[in-house]
Amino acid sequence: MKMIVGLGNPGKQYEDTRHNIGFMAIDSLADEKQVPLNVQTKFQASIGSTFLNNEKVLLVKPLTYMNESGRAVRAISDYYDIEPEDILIIHDDLDLPTGRLRLRQKGSAGGHNGIKSLIRQLDTPSFKRLRIGIDRPQKQSVVDYVLGRFSNEEKEQLAPALDKAKQAIVSWAETDNFNQVMNTFNQKEG
Repeated sequence: MKMIVGLGNPGKQYEDTRHNIGFMAIDSLADEKQVPLNVQTKFQASIGSTFLNNEKVLLVKPLTYMNESGRAVRAISDYYDIEPEDILIIHDDLDLPTGRLRLRQKGSAGGHNGIKSLIRQLDTPSFKRLRIGIDRPQKQSVVDYVLGRFSNEEKEQLAPALDKAKQAIVSWAETDNFNQVMNTFNQKEG
């Protein structure tokens, strides 16, 4: 079993904000695969499940707010006995241009509070990440920027990124070869 987790903040006020790109990716995949996401209060998350190439996959949106995402992921992974190496976290990245994807096997939090929470709760940095670039703010604070909504131009850049993210997720679930997925989907600079 694999768990695909999109990070974000729950509530209307956070919909379509840069920090919620993980939620957007999960919603996009759930829509494409016709997987309903249901709130499961015992896990503090919206969860849907499907099969990809006979592999059961949970699609998860933690409802604990970004900075406490690890609590929900830990509860789900404990309940379903999912190892960290079978978890993929989708999140925003200020250090990548808008719409650029970067997949990694593991790593540091890089200042991302949601990832810090996951590392703390899972007691390891060894979980897979799919980072989607949102760029850095030019004239506003980082907090205001990540909680701000995408411009129309940014939305155009994100559409193909969300499609590629879905393809990468499906490829990993179907092949169980994350190195191959990274080689295929990590975009070259330029």
